[in-house]
Amino acid sequence: MLCEEYALRKGFLQSLDSRIKTITILLFVLTAVSLQRTSSIGFLYLLCLILAVSSKVPIVFFLIRTWVFIPLFSLCITIPALFSIVTPGEPVSSFFILGAKVIITRQGLDGAILFVTRITTSVSFVILLSLTTRHTELLKVLRGLGIPKIFVLTVSMCYRYLYLFAEMVENIFMAIKSRIGLVVQYKRGQQIVAWNIVNMWNRAYQLNNDVYNAMLSRGYTGEPRLLSKFQTGFLDWVCLLASVILCTTIFYIENKL
Repeated sequence: MLCEEYALRKGFLQSLDSRIKTITILLFVLTAVSLQRTSSIGFLYLLCLILAVSSKVPIVFFLIRTWVFIPLFSLCITIPALFSIVTPGEPVSSFFILGAKVIITRQGLDGAILFVTRITTSVSFVILLSLTTRHTELLKVLRGLGIPKIFVLTVSMCYRYLYLFAEMVENIFMAIKSRIGLVVQYKRGQQIVAWNIVNMWNRAYQLNNDVYNAMLSRGYTGEPRLLSKFQTGFLDWVCLLASVILCTTIFYIENKL
């Protein structure tokens, strides 16, 4: 709900052409997942934070949004790789669990840190792109990059239906609360929830057909259309060139070390 608010602010990334901005962010993501040193990836993550601040995105909001779920989930995935059973190597620490000795290796710890750092940096860049770019512009850019129409159409419909479904659920909950209250019997509560799930499914299915027919009647072909046109300026080309030089330099320094 706040994406459009940040995308309309007068920040650095908001001032760039959406096509150049998307290509630049994609270049940073590809660089992040290709680097082998945590320090190099950390430099890109620092650059992402600087871009967020210069684009007038609150840093606390950005950190919360980028660290919730995906990086934490990736951290949970890498926990088994810390131990010598999965990643043999030089012992760093050891302790006992149910009488069994568990050893954490340096190779496993380094691999876990590298994996989490890659995920966090990549997710941060992608979220920064979505926050500083209007949804319709981003869809048009994806079509310009050759993404198939069916994927762009699916993303567009999901984006719009999320808000609609959230409002429907809120209205249903308010109706139940006003008629029954918050405290009901267990079986009665199951019946209410099951009935509303079925009712919402039927409403969503009917709404899906109505929206699809309405879109067809208005000439929609799956191509995002905007009243404004993309315009590439001097700053856009400078930003793209600087990004290419920066990523190339990082690769060069990493290979030399």
